[in-house]
Amino acid sequence: MAVEATTTQTETGPVLIACHACDALLSEPPAGAARTRCPRCGSVLTTERPGALDGVLATTLTTIVLLSAGVFLPFVNIEASGRRQYASVLDAVIAAGGEAWPLALAVGAMVVALPLTRAAALLWVLAPMRLERPPLPFARAAFRLAIELRPWSMVEIFVIGVIVALVKISGLAIVGLGAAFWLFLALAIVVFCEDAALCRRSIWRRLA
Repeated sequence: MAVEATTTQTETGPVLIACHACDALLSEPPAGAARTRCPRCGSVLTTERPGALDGVLATTLTTIVLLSAGVFLPFVNIEASGRRQYASVLDAVIAAGGEAWPLALAVGAMVVALPLTRAAALLWVLAPMRLERPPLPFARAAFRLAIELRPWSMVEIFVIGVIVALVKISGLAIVGLGAAFWLFLALAIVVFCEDAALCRRSIWRRLA
């Protein structure tokens, strides 16, 4: 994932950026620089590549489609004592909404609501750029929201947790993977690709 450096403006000198890893102050790279690294620690400071905007927009739209379908389709099916039960993510959230409502709220928010909100915010910002139109109202606020929500969007953590849980119960029942499991697995890969392609600095520059 490309983590963008903090940009500052000095009163008499050029624009400086601070490395997110070691806080070294460096001159801002010129526009169009493909990738720059901190000379002190080697961390990636900026990432800009041709077609990156199209890639991020494509992954954003894919996120919306995969999440919208994955919430309702069967995630797992469990067979025990001759009975087979199917469960979707929505079913699991509703079932846990009684005594385990904090868990249900956390899963619903971090796996569904926040990733969808982040994708919608990115779409709000990126679609006009792709169409070469002026930014929509509140585009800067929407992009800031998308950045702040990323640490709380935990689709990949959810998938890993489910895999661990299924391995533990596989000796007690016959466990099958539904279509939604593969959608969420694909979504975790899509989110990783989106993080790798997104250059916050270039987006902020276009929104300025």
